[in-house]
Amino acid sequence: MSPTLTEETALVLSALEERLAKKGDFMRKEVDELDDELRPEYDFSKMTGGVRGKYVERYRAGTNLVLLEPDVARAFPTDESVNEALRLLLQIAQRQQPNNPIGAD
Repeated sequence: MSPTLTEETALVLSALEERLAKKGDFMRKEVDELDDELRPEYDFSKMTGGVRGKYVERYRAGTNLVLLEPDVARAFPTDESVNEALRLLLQIAQRQQPNNPIGAD
């Protein structure tokens, strides 16, 4: 017996909530200098070529840059595959709430 649309949505949302909760904990973690795993041979003061604000114009233009974790990148190797999967998730969510379409402005 396959899960119903509601069960599928609940599973997807549950997984997303769990992932975001873990990521949120990671983002709040304070870095102690003694726990820094950066190798001593990396001296960023000697590095050249970095440009501050390199992507600011893309950001202002509305382009979204998202870093995918390696396991997700393997499952969705192209921007088209990521967008297709997200659109499918939106369709599932819209079916759950037909009176309040997601993404409608």
